[in-house]
Amino acid sequence: MASVSDFRRGMVIRFNNDLYGVVEFQHVKPGKGAAFIRTKLKNIKTGKVVDNTFRMSEKIEEIRLESKKMQYLYRDGEHLVFMDPDTYDQATVDADLLGEQVGFLKEGNTANLLYHEKQAISAELPITVDLEVTEAQPVARGDTAGNITNTVTLETGAKIQVPPFIKEGDVIKIDTRSGKYLSRS
Repeated sequence: MASVSDFRRGMVIRFNNDLYGVVEFQHVKPGKGAAFIRTKLKNIKTGKVVDNTFRMSEKIEEIRLESKKMQYLYRDGEHLVFMDPDTYDQATVDADLLGEQVGFLKEGNTANLLYHEKQAISAELPITVDLEVTEAQPVARGDTAGNITNTVTLETGAKIQVPPFIKEGDVIKIDTRSGKYLSRS
């Protein structure tokens, strides 16, 4: 057991029988009363952020997670199969772990998997990925001014909004956190 005064960003704790990462924390010493710590905690599995206040006397359970960089091989129904590039061991995880990011996962891409007690509990893609546009609607000539966007389909099947000058066959850079177009590669 650790003390709440040991809080640091990125620390993972057990809170309400679930795993949470410390996003922000602030030590508060009011004029009257005891000191406390105000925190923002992010649920490792769901990504939901909650605010909580801890008294300085409280004890918390710090959780050690193992992080592995894994290569994506293929999708098997609702599961994704990854391989450790060093040991060639394969791991199957639920597609739900990636959430919206699963639409940007291409064979051969890497993902960072977090393990707790030998079970994958979270997965994250790199911040940006390069994907090819496989389908783009033609844009009428002269419709390139302003905030006009076009919906395109990527090689992974995901659909995103892009500027009208992007056409079929272009390779574009996408922010996997927001799903937004960044640039043409």
